[in-house]
Amino acid sequence: MATTASFSPPLASPSSSRWFLPSPRRRRRRLRVRAGSSLKEWGDFEDAVRSRDLPRALRFLQSVDVEPPPAAAGAAVARVALPVPPGRDWEVLDACIDADDMRLVGRAYQFLADRGVLANFGKCKNIVLEGPREVTPTVLKEMTGLEAIKLAPKKWGLSGNSSYVLIGFLGGVSFLLTQGVDVRPNLAALLGLVAADAMFLGGTCVAQISCFWPPYKRRILVHEAGHLLTAYLMGCPIRGVILDPFVALRMGIQGQAGTQFWDEKMEKELAEGHLSSTAFDRYCMILFAGIAAEALVYGEAEGGENDENLFRSLCILLDPPLSVAQMANRARWSVMQSYNLLKWHKKAHRAAVKALESGHSLSTVIRRIEEAISSDR
Repeated sequence: MATTASFSPPLASPSSSRWFLPSPRRRRRRLRVRAGSSLKEWGDFEDAVRSRDLPRALRFLQSVDVEPPPAAAGAAVARVALPVPPGRDWEVLDACIDADDMRLVGRAYQFLADRGVLANFGKCKNIVLEGPREVTPTVLKEMTGLEAIKLAPKKWGLSGNSSYVLIGFLGGVSFLLTQGVDVRPNLAALLGLVAADAMFLGGTCVAQISCFWPPYKRRILVHEAGHLLTAYLMGCPIRGVILDPFVALRMGIQGQAGTQFWDEKMEKELAEGHLSSTAFDRYCMILFAGIAAEALVYGEAEGGENDENLFRSLCILLDPPLSVAQMANRARWSVMQSYNLLKWHKKAHRAAVKALESGHSLSTVIRRIEEAISSDR
């Protein structure tokens, strides 16, 4: 008769007819040791996530059995699988931010997708969104209800609330000058610092100060949530969302914030010296998703200048390179598709913005996206 570790049948003594049961105290002690061992191993996983050691965190999850294997016949003790606490496997995504190898980040997402955790990851990657390929400003307005000018990134001080701030600043300076307060030396020094910040730090200091203005900060969250959600639905692993300008500067990200994603197919094709229309379309949709998110929420976009610069630099590298008219048409097509995709998943976008606003980690943000999409069904 086979025996297991958890349940032991009565044992017969060969020299007597009495039956002996294992000591309850001894059994409890064995269970405590096993539980302690599990907690210790999950503690190692927590340490790997905390130190952002993605290889170690992923190796641990891959070694965990979801279900205990069947006991072998005649085995004295069955192997007990390490239980997976609910929601703990999501945390491996929080270790992606410092990963140098984006292929490892891709394996982390694929591992969770294979386990059924990321049910909506890549659900739109094979969808060819319907609509005309030639998108004129008239077609764009018909499809989104917005003028093309509303979807163009604005320079600071030329649109939105920033124009009122600029007018107020200039009015204040004029008032002080009329009152005999000469602020020109201080103003010159301030403008010099701003210029130096723009030249050497990419405007990081000004951006850090601007982040204390709640409307400006929320617009950044809306913009980055658009990149994040679109990349997730298109099946591109997200390394992280950077919202601190100084962290973005340290990581070599142009702009005040950024969402780092990876497209394996596009990287492979570029290495082979070609780029398919499908890969380019997907990349452009993710690139313009921040502009589309701002337009969806606010009715116009202000950020996204760096996204446009990156798009233009890629278009020039194509063989043959796109003309200015082709670039404009591709940009309108991409922002229109991203706008519609985000509109269909508006609830998930709001959930992502709220999670980012609350300072949650990447794994929690993606969980909120999954929950919003599931509840929306």
